[in-house]
Amino acid sequence: MKTQSLQGKTVVITGASSGVGKAAAEAFAKEGCNVVLASRGEEALDKAVQMCKDLGATALGIPTDVSDAEQVQSLAEQAKQFNGRIDVWVNNAGVMATGKIEDMPSVVIDQIIKTNLLGYLHGAHAVIPIFKEQQDGVLINNISIGGKMPAPYGTAYSASKFGIRGMVEGLRGEVSHYPNIHISALYPGIQRSTGNMHAAKYSGYNTKIPPISFDPKDLAQTMVSVAKNPRKAVYPDWSSKLLNTIYSIMPRTMVNTSAAAVRLNMRYGDQSETNGNVMVPSPRPHQIYGETMLPVPSTNTKRALLAGALLGIGAVLIRRRF
Repeated sequence: MKTQSLQGKTVVITGASSGVGKAAAEAFAKEGCNVVLASRGEEALDKAVQMCKDLGATALGIPTDVSDAEQVQSLAEQAKQFNGRIDVWVNNAGVMATGKIEDMPSVVIDQIIKTNLLGYLHGAHAVIPIFKEQQDGVLINNISIGGKMPAPYGTAYSASKFGIRGMVEGLRGEVSHYPNIHISALYPGIQRSTGNMHAAKYSGYNTKIPPISFDPKDLAQTMVSVAKNPRKAVYPDWSSKLLNTIYSIMPRTMVNTSAAAVRLNMRYGDQSETNGNVMVPSPRPHQIYGETMLPVPSTNTKRALLAGALLGIGAVLIRRRF
């Protein structure tokens, strides 16, 4: 399905109550779509729905835990009732935990996999038959650069994101004989969203969003662009493209440097522990933007910071060789 207009199209967005999901809800609402929003927390979901209605969109909120296959199936069935079809499905709901793997409760590890990986699989399982019946549709999977390079001390999160990438590749083969069904994967860098504020934190690792982060509304606009003109793999920001390239060249150095940086934070970080939103709906704030470590820098400053980090990695490589 390729179109220059999304007016009147039905778009389902999971994890739509805050962060990137709420930004996506706003972006698709501005396009004149029928937006069906899903999240676990009803209060936050109601606010997101009202935001879309205030923009003139037809909006429906359906409380959904994506780790439950029956709830996701019900979400798809209710969404289809708008106009007999679903045009775009955005798999976005996700949770995260940082810290040593041995410090994370097993139930938290399990739920990360259930929400992130099984949640995306449940979405695909529910909507692909509808797409096949229609002979068209776009499934957008917000994976993150974490689906291309691992995050030390976020091992369960990494496992879920690598798994989603495998799901995407497999699905593309399954629908390869349907020319108008598209499976898209987005690999964005760190977002300046509420995701980090809601994440579970262990081992004293509790940091705010770093300076090199990106506007969730820009990622939401990328989703709109992909819905209009589907692409297989999208790196929405310059850092995701660069990090993917660097990791492909020197994976061990990237992982070890990242792990060392996290360990430094653990040493001086807040020693409190929290399960965040892994097991329960996200607490406040129910907004798009999260709390940053420093004032939001300009694009040029971000590039300078990243260049400095890359020079540091290069110095490590030189020392190891000589």
